[in-house]
Amino acid sequence: MILPRRVEAVVFDMDGLLIDTESVVRDAMMAVARDRGVELPLPVFLTMVGLPHVASRALAVAHFGAAFAIDAYDAAVEARVEAELAVGAAVKTGVVELLDHLDALGIPRAVATSSRHETVDRHLGHHGLLERFQTIVAAGDYARGKPSPDPFLTAAARLGVDAPRCLALEDSHNGVRAAHAAGMMTVMVPDLLEATDEMRALCVAIADTLHAVRSLIGPPAIPCCATRPADRPATGRPPPGRRGDRAAPRRP
Repeated sequence: MILPRRVEAVVFDMDGLLIDTESVVRDAMMAVARDRGVELPLPVFLTMVGLPHVASRALAVAHFGAAFAIDAYDAAVEARVEAELAVGAAVKTGVVELLDHLDALGIPRAVATSSRHETVDRHLGHHGLLERFQTIVAAGDYARGKPSPDPFLTAAARLGVDAPRCLALEDSHNGVRAAHAAGMMTVMVPDLLEATDEMRALCVAIADTLHAVRSLIGPPAIPCCATRPADRPATGRPPPGRRGDRAAPRRP
């Protein structure tokens, strides 16, 4: 498949796309709920994926009820996640190879995430990935979180590239909605959420892994001087009797 426009920048989500954290958060939220004698069904959790914390918290309150001790729940979930990720979250398949490919192409990139800066620093810094992005857009850097386009528009502005010339990579439905609303070429790389008909309509492609994204972007360009037409001499001048594609006039 060929992308509709040349890619001038790439904007990455983080959780579930660069770093394998979504499953850890899912397991922690469901386990802490059970510890408190309630259930957090998987479908409810999945509606929270890709949202900023304030929005996912509101969904939790709507599910558990106004009397539920949400502050204590949040603190217990955060402690459990921190303990699970104390040695660092795993990098998703294809991340390093894709970043190397973008380096070879000279394409700048950003992270646009619902997580806080300190979380980004911890997860990406642990793997030495922070310096591989020109800018990090995190919670607090924009007025409205995903599915609003604000995180992606902020990233494009910082990179100095028009949003339609950016490729956005997302794993969540809310992230895809945000990137598409920003006008970016959007590719979904599913993690916990499957690609629905809505997602296919909003995306230019669905990729199994980031390796497939590398193929979508294509290889580095061959230098223009690497090859030349067989009938054109090394001087760059047309062969005798021709000027471009038109025959030279005969002298009387």
